[in-house]
Amino acid sequence: MVGTEHVDMIPVAKKEIWSAEVNGRAVEVLAPSNAVLLDVLRDKVGTLGVKRGCDLGTCGCCTVMIDGTPRLSCLCLAGQVEGSTILTVEGLADGAHLAPIQSCFAEHGGSQCGFCTPGFLVTAQALLNENDSPTDQEVACAIEGNLCRCTGYQQIVDSIQAAAAIHRGEAEPAAPASDPHPDPHPSGPEEPQMPPGHAR
Repeated sequence: MVGTEHVDMIPVAKKEIWSAEVNGRAVEVLAPSNAVLLDVLRDKVGTLGVKRGCDLGTCGCCTVMIDGTPRLSCLCLAGQVEGSTILTVEGLADGAHLAPIQSCFAEHGGSQCGFCTPGFLVTAQALLNENDSPTDQEVACAIEGNLCRCTGYQQIVDSIQAAAAIHRGEAEPAAPASDPHPDPHPSGPEEPQMPPGHAR
């Protein structure tokens, strides 16, 4: 740097408006023209459930559904899918209530440390959208691009099969963890009163 003038040594990509439908909501953000979808979803859209694992397309942690098809967001440029419908793990739930695949992962031990779970959930939901009666072999084929170091995979297969039974109507979904209720503090709790002389 000489004086106040700064010269970039590496050319910086220009920023462009990127738009898509993410989890049922239209989004429009300013992002570098060469940005990877993973970075746009995490840093600009705020869907932090999309995990950065390997950045090489080998772990499946960053899997999202793009127009109904599971894709690795670390290997996809955001510009390639502009205007698409994108579903991340945050979009699986119905508000505060978990989707069957999410509750089955919790119930059957499909999630342990949890880092790989978002990718598995999205991949599994994509499978169940196409086939609600998969064999164990079909489940194994569907999740072969997702790596887990904790479960040994059998609990994941069991979780997906339990969710498939719910999709087929052969099993009841888990009861909601809570009933919707109004916020008791819609404008925030009152500030507590402090005795005179105490710092706030």
